[in-house]
Amino acid sequence: MAKGNFETNSLALTDPFMIKQLPYSMEAEQAVLGALILDSERLTSVVGILSADDFYVDKHIAIFASMQELSLQNKHIDAVTLVNSLVNKGVYKEEGAAAYFKQLAEAVPSVTNCADYARIVHDKALLRRLITISEEISRSAFEGSEPVQHILDAAESKVFALAQGFITHDFIHIHDIILEFYKEQLPLLQHNKDEARGIPTYFSDLDRFIVGMTAGNLVLLGARPGIGKTSMATNIATAVAKNKKQAVAIFSLEMSRIEMVTRILSSEARVDSHKLRSGDLQDDDFARLAEAATALSHVDIYVDDTSNITVSEMRAKLRRLKNLGFVVIDYLQLMSSDRRIDNRAQEVGEITRNLKILAKELQVPIMLLSQLVRDTEKKGRKPMLSDLRESGSIEQDADMVFFLYKDESGGTGENDNIIECIIAKNRHGSTGSVKLGWEGRFTRFGNLDTYHEEP
Repeated sequence: MAKGNFETNSLALTDPFMIKQLPYSMEAEQAVLGALILDSERLTSVVGILSADDFYVDKHIAIFASMQELSLQNKHIDAVTLVNSLVNKGVYKEEGAAAYFKQLAEAVPSVTNCADYARIVHDKALLRRLITISEEISRSAFEGSEPVQHILDAAESKVFALAQGFITHDFIHIHDIILEFYKEQLPLLQHNKDEARGIPTYFSDLDRFIVGMTAGNLVLLGARPGIGKTSMATNIATAVAKNKKQAVAIFSLEMSRIEMVTRILSSEARVDSHKLRSGDLQDDDFARLAEAATALSHVDIYVDDTSNITVSEMRAKLRRLKNLGFVVIDYLQLMSSDRRIDNRAQEVGEITRNLKILAKELQVPIMLLSQLVRDTEKKGRKPMLSDLRESGSIEQDADMVFFLYKDESGGTGENDNIIECIIAKNRHGSTGSVKLGWEGRFTRFGNLDTYHEEP
């Protein structure tokens, strides 16, 4: 533990082999704070490296938090303002604070190395958290009260979360969350609105309605068979990979990877999907296919056609993908649970809950395709949330629910090229519907204002 009068941000470790000095660097902690006292302009770069709870000594945590508060209030950071802030909070007495700040300033080898000192502090914090996780894992293994696979999954999730910086803490005060908003979200809203809005669908009317699919969202897309839910999902996935330059993962539980890519090629090359399957192609079809294939070969789209896949298996595969931006799962009812559950509705409920957790863990939107109950086909009406097959928790876990609906009541074929996208649930906004153009032979959706049926 730290020496002297400093309380420490210690961890409660009970295993005898772990009761030893936890990793931290008093020199690095003092050097960071001292450098910031001497040159407060460096705070902007430091807050991108570490947070207050990365410090080990409790009073260092309080000093750094006060620096952040003063910065948020557009107040100058120096020994005088910090003493005033910390004395008012009861962290220090005035005489002791002034003396310690002088000591901090004198402990700085070089102000220009402030970011390097911050990285040392952050790395030591990661090591302490890894020790805590290791103790939790070993305790679960010794107790043996859970299935081995559950312990392995939990261990993998915790280590992955630590590596990605998503490790959860206890309650976080709103003040710290506001600081995070000012540091991360507000600059995006000011300078990069597209990034702040999340992942677009690239259908302009729909994007105006929903703004975007936010990282961590579970988006459910439901439709009757043959209405185009797979086509819409792959259209969005392809557009994301091409425009956002991010990796996209498609889990195709129903179609083989060749069938899935055939659909994508048909859409991108505008080659009739029936001709593509039958081989009845003309020279210009081959030319368009070659052009589309070349373009698609340079984007990061990954297809996995494992049947009866579980959420744990998906998690393991998705973690290996770099720069992941969007995930498609086609479709929910073909997935399996990680554990045996006799009630299928409860099993589906567990799957959707775990997919929502996975979306938050990976910080990407997941689009989950779903079948509807057969009554929807018989009645010919627009689908509703209650029409989700094996419903229950599906609509609760999803952040957004889209339904595709094709009006076939007229019988004249006048609506063959129009599909209505119903936004039945939108956790972040209003519900409603938009109409999209549909080129069935190319398995391709489009905006109505730019849609045209090619001969």
